[in-house]
Amino acid sequence: MKGFSHMPESASGTASVQHLAGKYLTFRLGCEEYGLPILAVREIITMLDITPVPGSQRHVRGVINLRGKIIPVSDLRVELGMQAATESSDTCIIVVDLIREDSVAEIGILVDAVSEVLDIQPEELEPPPVFGGDIDTRALTAIARCNGEVKLLLHIERALKLSMDDGSTENDRID
Repeated sequence: MKGFSHMPESASGTASVQHLAGKYLTFRLGCEEYGLPILAVREIITMLDITPVPGSQRHVRGVINLRGKIIPVSDLRVELGMQAATESSDTCIIVVDLIREDSVAEIGILVDAVSEVLDIQPEELEPPPVFGGDIDTRALTAIARCNGEVKLLLHIERALKLSMDDGSTENDRID
């Protein structure tokens, strides 16, 4: 599966993002709405008991047993630099296919709530803004303006990789 990705690469902020139009699963983290390409989503599940993994980084909540298969679960809020999720009746796990080198792995991402599936049109898309400095927007592929609201569209492989490459130390790990 080398070279395959759920989300086509987009270049700098001036590049066209219209080719990213399509169906997206949207979800909430805090007050913001995010989206993932629907083809990256394997399933959405209600909260299950998450078994912590000693020595894991803070964004790793642990693992779940999903129909006999062990799936790691990552707190997407922590991945994106927010406070850890507080679980509610809307909190759920989105199981996604994560493209890694020559393989595909399933990983669960913890989100505050799933919103809807949107069919985002090319004219609703804009490239992520270029902020410069210390603001890293690599995890964003585009910004969608849908029904008067802004949706931040994520490249899930990049979003999850950001926390893996952040220089975390042993002090950032859970014991």
